Order: sequence, then C-alpha cells, then structure tokens
Amino acid sequence: MGELVFIGLGLHDEEGLSLRGQAEARTCDSVFTELYTNVMPGLKIEKLEGIIGKPVKVLSRKDVEQLAESVIISPAKVSKVGFLVAGDPMVATTHVDLRLRAHKAGVVTRIVHAASILTAAAGATGLQSYKFGRTITVPVSQTGEIPESVINAIATNFEVGLHSLVLLEIDVEKQRHVTIPAALEKITHLSRGKSKNPIRPETLAVGLARVEAPNMIVRAGSIAELSGLEFGDPPYCLIFPSHLHFVEAEALQVFCGAPQELVASQR
Repeated sequence: MGELVFIGLGLHDEEGLSLRGQAEARTCDSVFTELYTNVMPGLKIEKLEGIIGKPVKVLSRKDVEQLAESVIISPAKVSKVGFLVAGDPMVATTHVDLRLRAHKAGVVTRIVHAASILTAAAGATGLQSYKFGRTITVPVSQTGEIPESVINAIATNFEVGLHSLVLLEIDVEKQRHVTIPAALEKITHLSRGKSKNPIRPETLAVGLARVEAPNMIVRAGSIAELSGLEFGDPPYCLIFPSHLHFVEAEALQVFCGAPQELVASQR
C-alpha cells in the first residue's frame, strides 16, 4: 500500500519545514512540490533537497490540476509520495481537490501541518485570531478591477465586529501580482457611494509584506498613508480591523506603528 502525504513548508523558506515534516519527507519514495499557488520569497529548492536528502520535483499547474492521476496519484498507489506545499497544506482549494481525488482512487492520505498566513497575520499584528471573519482575496485581473464581493465581505465582517484578512493574489506563472497600494486604491474607489461603507481614505488598515521573512514589513495606518508606502516584493495581505479590544489597540501601536488617535476611533 502506498500513500500521499501533504507536508506544509511554512511561510518564508525551507527552514519553515517542521521536524515532523522533514522526517516524513525523508522516508518518501518520491517528493513533489508546486510553487504556483503561493510565493515563498526565501525558498531554495537545492537547500530544501539538502534538508530532506532527496530530489524534489517542481510540478506545474497542469501537472497538479490536469495530470494528477498519472503524475501524483498513480505513484502513490504503490509507494510513499510526499507533496510539499507552501503554508499549511489544505488552505488552497487545489490541494483539497487533489486529496479528494486521491481518496477516490483508494490512496491513503495524511497531512503534516505548518504555519499559515491565516494565523500568522493575526500574530504579527497582535490582533486576536478568533475575531477575524471571512477571509477575502483580491484577484489578479486583466483590467485591474476587483469584484464587489470584496467590499461586501469587508462590510459584512465589520458590521458584526470582525476583522477582515484580505489576501492579495499572485499569478506566479504569468508573473503578475496585486500590490498593497493598488488594492487599497481599488477597494476605496469601489466603496464610494455604498450605503454600508466602512472603507474611506481615513480608515484604519494594516499592510503586511513577506510575513516571517527577515525583511518583513507590517505597518498600520490610514488607507491614505499606507497607499503612499513602498512595501517591497510580495507576498502581501491587508487587514481591515473592526472594533478593537484595548490590548489589540496597544499592539497595533507598538508592533505596527499605528497612530494613537486612529486606533482610539475603533475602540
């Protein structure tokens, strides 16, 4: 009997691979990874191979989403296959789909978890993780426009006192991404004239770039202020805080440089 083991790599580089993840990867007969659903700025495949003592084959979107039965699932029927995934393995729908297909093919699957931006963003800012609502994604698009569902989701979270984590999409294969200033400009523009409008130039927001990297940037301020800052290379995300506990308000000031008067307005 073979198996397919999904192993999380964490957020920044190969050192985010847990000891358990290393041990699992070392006992695999073959190891794959994909680098199109997310970006790990510091990842070096050669260093990763050195850690686990095995070659790592990088798969394309086509390999994972169209050819998975022959490339991944078929070998996993008769051998132990490791699939290394940026962040925590089951955050991306692609990986849930792959696990389902493996299960339907009679392949045993397991997961080795790792750090995820869904919890790391809260930790980096000092906001309470249980106070986040629905996570939102700003997609890469040909026109640069964003769907109204982005604004509606932020407004819905805000109404019930929940913070909004907004992920800014990266199209790795086409080398395109949504920047923090561009996302803020589009979100602010789209929210104008809305009856439920928590987003204005003076609204408190947090911009995060390259979480866990040595050159990570986490900055809180008004949308107008953040729109003028340079955040460097991706990956990026935004947080729109709702009502703040006094500890959260202090954390945003101490850890993220938020102006006191701005966080006080959301207490």
